[in-house]
Amino acid sequence: MKWMLVVLVGGVSPVNTDLVFDKFADCLAAEQQMRQHYSDAFDAWDRMAAARIERRSDYKKARDIEAKRLLGNIGTCVPHGGGDQQSVATPQQQPPATSSQPAAPSPPQSTPEPTPRT
Repeated sequence: MKWMLVVLVGGVSPVNTDLVFDKFADCLAAEQQMRQHYSDAFDAWDRMAAARIERRSDYKKARDIEAKRLLGNIGTCVPHGGGDQQSVATPQQQPPATSSQPAAPSPPQSTPEPTPRT
């Protein structure tokens, strides 16, 4: 089975990363790496903000907002069926008719009878 890394933006909205792994452990490692990048970005922002924002209350508000923005994104590994299966959220579509299979006849449509001319 293959595994796909999906990011939940703000912990809610799923975003497909198109990162597919053969092993679950590899997917989890990628999720951990992604989380570390977010943490590093927050730490860098925090150092910069602490030096630039003079008022403690302004810094605290900005830090809370930035923490929600960066650290609210989480990753999760979900089973991925490859190209041979459709995802659950995708509506089922009829396969196109091929030349070896005759197309199903369409149901007759009712049309108004022409009126005779005299």
